[in-house]
Amino acid sequence: MNSVETFATEAPVEAPATEATTNSLTDTSRNQSLRDSVEIAMENYFRNLEGQSVTDVYELVMAEVEAPMLEVIMKNTRHNQTKAAHVLGLNRGTLRKKLKQYGLL
Repeated sequence: MNSVETFATEAPVEAPATEATTNSLTDTSRNQSLRDSVEIAMENYFRNLEGQSVTDVYELVMAEVEAPMLEVIMKNTRHNQTKAAHVLGLNRGTLRKKLKQYGLL
């Protein structure tokens, strides 16, 4: 249960959204910080391990966060690697290495 799929699919169990609650759920998720989202996801991940040992959590989290972050940055910079590297505060060569690592090149 220490795979990327498990981390990505574990989510808090919520009551089914009704029309009245849909807007409040959307507003809540918009106001939630990235830090809070990561904390909730990590708590859910460890809560659902059910006693199984886990290793390489750092790599798991980095793969889950870094790949979508790079996708969004590349989209928002119109795939301009120089601009994306600047936005990220990375060397362009480092950005290219990461894009290749995640199959985004």
